[in-house]
Amino acid sequence: MKGKGKKSTTPQSREAKKSTEMDLKNEEIENPPEAPVPSDSEEDSDYEYSGDSDYDEDSSESLDSQSESAGSGELEEDDNDNSGDSEDVESQDEDVVNSDGGSEGSDLHQGGGVESDSSEDEVAPRNTIGDVPLKWYADEPHIGYDITGKKIKKKERADKLDSFLKSVDDSKNWRKIYDEYNDEVVELTKDEIKMVRRLIKNGAPHPDFDPYPAYVDWFKWDDAKFPMSNAPEPKRRFIPSKWEAKKVVQYVRAIRKGLITFDKPKEVDGPFLLWEDDSGLTEKSNHLTYIPAPKQKLPGHDESYNPPLEYIPTQEEINSYQLMFEEDRPKFIPKSFASMRSIPAYENAMKEAFERCLDLYLCPRIRKKRLNIDPESLKPKLPSKKDLKPYPVTCYIEFKGHEGAVTSISIEASGQWMASGSSDGTVRVWEVETGRCLRRWEVGEAVSCVAWNPLSDFHILAVSAGQDVLLLNTCLGDEEEQKRIKELLSAEPPKTSDDTGAKAPSVSWVKDDEHEGIRLKHLKAVTAVEWHRKGDYFSTVMPKGESRSVLIHQLSKKATQKLPFKLRGIAVRSTFHPSRSIFFICTQKSVRVYDLLKSKLIKKLDTGLKEASSISVHPGGDNLIVGSKEGKLCWFDMDLSSKPYKILKCHPKDINNVVFHRSYPLFATCSDDGTAYVFHGMVYSDLNQNPLIVPLEILRGHANSNGRGILDCKFHPRQPWLFTAGADKLIKLYCHH
Repeated sequence: MKGKGKKSTTPQSREAKKSTEMDLKNEEIENPPEAPVPSDSEEDSDYEYSGDSDYDEDSSESLDSQSESAGSGELEEDDNDNSGDSEDVESQDEDVVNSDGGSEGSDLHQGGGVESDSSEDEVAPRNTIGDVPLKWYADEPHIGYDITGKKIKKKERADKLDSFLKSVDDSKNWRKIYDEYNDEVVELTKDEIKMVRRLIKNGAPHPDFDPYPAYVDWFKWDDAKFPMSNAPEPKRRFIPSKWEAKKVVQYVRAIRKGLITFDKPKEVDGPFLLWEDDSGLTEKSNHLTYIPAPKQKLPGHDESYNPPLEYIPTQEEINSYQLMFEEDRPKFIPKSFASMRSIPAYENAMKEAFERCLDLYLCPRIRKKRLNIDPESLKPKLPSKKDLKPYPVTCYIEFKGHEGAVTSISIEASGQWMASGSSDGTVRVWEVETGRCLRRWEVGEAVSCVAWNPLSDFHILAVSAGQDVLLLNTCLGDEEEQKRIKELLSAEPPKTSDDTGAKAPSVSWVKDDEHEGIRLKHLKAVTAVEWHRKGDYFSTVMPKGESRSVLIHQLSKKATQKLPFKLRGIAVRSTFHPSRSIFFICTQKSVRVYDLLKSKLIKKLDTGLKEASSISVHPGGDNLIVGSKEGKLCWFDMDLSSKPYKILKCHPKDINNVVFHRSYPLFATCSDDGTAYVFHGMVYSDLNQNPLIVPLEILRGHANSNGRGILDCKFHPRQPWLFTAGADKLIKLYCHH
């Protein structure tokens, strides 16, 4: 420190301090600081001393005491030479400290040392942290270290509003770029801006650079005007060499015979994983018979030759092991040895080696790849049931009165009345809302099917019992409707009912005075009756009849017509198209679609079922469902294919009937297992979108009787209600509430 004081009193040191003071003042005038200059105590506290000393890194008093002692030493030695000069030096030092806003240590840190004449000291300290990301210094008061190892303090951030106003007032603000790495604002010069513009235009950074210089021929030829030889090119230069061709053929034959071999490149052993699993190696996994050996259990702390004390059991614990079962007894008891030389031979070495070899011998020789598939991912994504409401859920009314199993039910077009037929030989008409029985007929035979006329002003009921089909007047409606119905049912039928007239009529129309209706007498038992949408035609099915077991009857003319085509198989059910002149006949194996106007077969649908039992057509007419006696339900999209679009296995026993709702996207099935399934079946107008089928509800409530469950089910024409008729003599109405 004394030497340093002596150096400051020389004339050269005085001139250096004066020049440094002027440079600092000029820098402050040209580039005023953005943030206020910190005080001496703050400046000293933010920089730490990195040398090997006993000084406190966070204390500023030590630095102050150092500067005071250094100043006193300088004054003591310079009193003998020139006291006036020492006073000037002290005043200059104070001016320098005040102008920089810090102590002598801060001046040295800023690179403008008082005693240095180097031009590098005038440059601001650069950050020397290398490729270290700045986010590591986010929570620190500094951003890095300078070349001397001292901290570079972060500058105080100016208010955004002040910086914005300052940028608006500053015309050269667009030239300034913030250097986050050194925490400073750099102003580009005009030459640098021109260089950037040239780089943006894919030009050279230097303006004097010529990308296309003129060619300079550095060699000069004496006879450059004339070629070296005026002789014409020889012919051999344009003809392939025969000698080279023969030589190539010799090489090719030698390579094929194996006389010439090529050295294979040596395989360089690259880095490998020390603990890699052998099953992942490609050269071994290609073999089907390769299976990695089962891994052994790694030893733990208790198997050490000198385990911790807490792993060593006491004598009481060892005695208690003898009282345990052999499978519960620990296989290994830890023991402590003073050195590895005193460890005896392992008792179970031979046994474990034998078991290890046995595991390898019994290991399977073929690897079976198992797919880890989540079962939930295989389920189709279906909408929630809450979004598909309304649909029948709970039983609302029970219709009691039949003494036998209820075999068939039918709902009137307005939804106010319901007809039912039973095996006790009776037909009843019920009021839906109250459950009151309005009328009752004694037919005399077990009723197989009842069907209400689809027209709301013709309250006529078709009943099949044995070989007869009765057309009954339900006496519902006003006087005008009753008058038309009575005239229609009281007309005398014609003598011949067959259009061909070649054979005797298969069906006779007879007036039934007992029931005030018409009786159609068939040759075989009738199991199903289906009305046309216009209410004038209806079809009957005789499964045990002749080949033409499906007949179509016209009520207005009292005529019966046989189908002009011959059926293949035993007919089970028949139904009409909801809007077109198309007739569906369901046999035990397939569904045949006929055009009644053209009298030809349109399509044949293969069900793939053992024996079909029922059929129902969607109100749109392009989709239909078929139920079977094996509990399967087939959905057909006739525009898509002649094969089933979906096959649902929903019932464990026979399906007795399937039915579509007229207005709601619902369809239902009933079975001998005593349950009725309700499904959501949405058919879209877009032909590219497949129908959506979602199971909704399982309706239970009917008891089985003689192995039979629910025999028939029908939807309400206007409400999402389902009627079920069971072998337990009950009819139930399920509502959506």
